[in-house]
Amino acid sequence: MQFAPIGHIQFNVRDENLPFYRDLLTFLGWGLIGEWPGMIGLGSVEGQSLWFGSQVKAVANDYDGPGMNHLAFAAASIADVDEAVAWLRAHDVAALFDTPRHRPEFARDEQSTYYQVMFETPDRILIEIVYIGPK
Repeated sequence: MQFAPIGHIQFNVRDENLPFYRDLLTFLGWGLIGEWPGMIGLGSVEGQSLWFGSQVKAVANDYDGPGMNHLAFAAASIADVDEAVAWLRAHDVAALFDTPRHRPEFARDEQSTYYQVMFETPDRILIEIVYIGPK
C-alpha cells in the first residue's frame, strides 16, 4: 500500500471569522483558491487545501475533547516563527502555553531544536507554527 498525503481538510467556523482564516493563511504563504458566501478555500504549494465554511451547529470546539487537538504549520526558520508571533500580536491574538519557546523534549537530537508558538483562532481551533531543525 502506498500512503497518500493529505488532500484537504474542512473546518466549520463562524461566518464573521472567515476573514481571519483568509488573512492568517495568506500570511503563511497559502494561496486563495476561492471565496464565496460562507466558504473560503486556500491551497499550499504542495497541493493540499484547507477549507473554512459556515458552521452548522451552535456548539463550542473543545480541542481537549474527542477530535483533532491542533493543526501545525511548519516554519522554515526560528525567525519565521517569530515573524508569525509579530503577526499574531498585531492581530490581537494571544500566544498560549508560554510560547513562543524552544521545546528540547521534542527536538530530534541535541543539535536540533523544536521552536513553536501556539494560539487559538476565534473559533477555538488550536494552531501551532513550528520550526524543527538545526539550532
